[in-house]
Amino acid sequence: MGKILGNLNYALAIGVVLLLAAMFGLHGEAMGQDGYAHWWLRFFHVIAGVLWIGLLYYFNFVQIPVMPKVPAELKGGVSKYIAPAALFWFRWSALATVILGIAVAETNPTGRYLMQGLAFEEGYRVIGTGMWLGLIMAANVWFVIWPNQKKALGIKPVDDETKAKAAKTAMMASRINFILSIPMLYCMITQFYLPT
Repeated sequence: MGKILGNLNYALAIGVVLLLAAMFGLHGEAMGQDGYAHWWLRFFHVIAGVLWIGLLYYFNFVQIPVMPKVPAELKGGVSKYIAPAALFWFRWSALATVILGIAVAETNPTGRYLMQGLAFEEGYRVIGTGMWLGLIMAANVWFVIWPNQKKALGIKPVDDETKAKAAKTAMMASRINFILSIPMLYCMITQFYLPT
């Protein structure tokens, strides 16, 4: 069992098999019906969002607070191996979440709502607020956090002063995203379930 669960690819394959069992077992009759593809997009939008926000929370609850306590001789393990890998998944899951969110809004079987949400039209203000917060956060990931993390981690070589400044800028941008994630998640979850 340890050999199977110790391998990420095996664990992922088991998860996919269980997904297919749930899909066919619970919704087999719905496959092929209009709107079924929309629910797949919504599922993958949520998966990408969980990865993105999960990593955002990892950075803010674990890595940022713990790094000052890590002995100097061990910091290289985090900055050379863990942080770059986490940032890879962080930035690409942010992009996937946005693209899939747009697809969800444009394929909704009860009516498209992308433009109505972005324009804060009546009945779409909550989802529109969530959309804008998500777009701001994704832009922050790609245009502030990632460029500064490349400097802070030494992926893009810079002098020590620039490196320290970039680390602080990346941390502040990450904290802004952390703050924005709270109302963003509220808006995304409650749009279609609470009166607006």
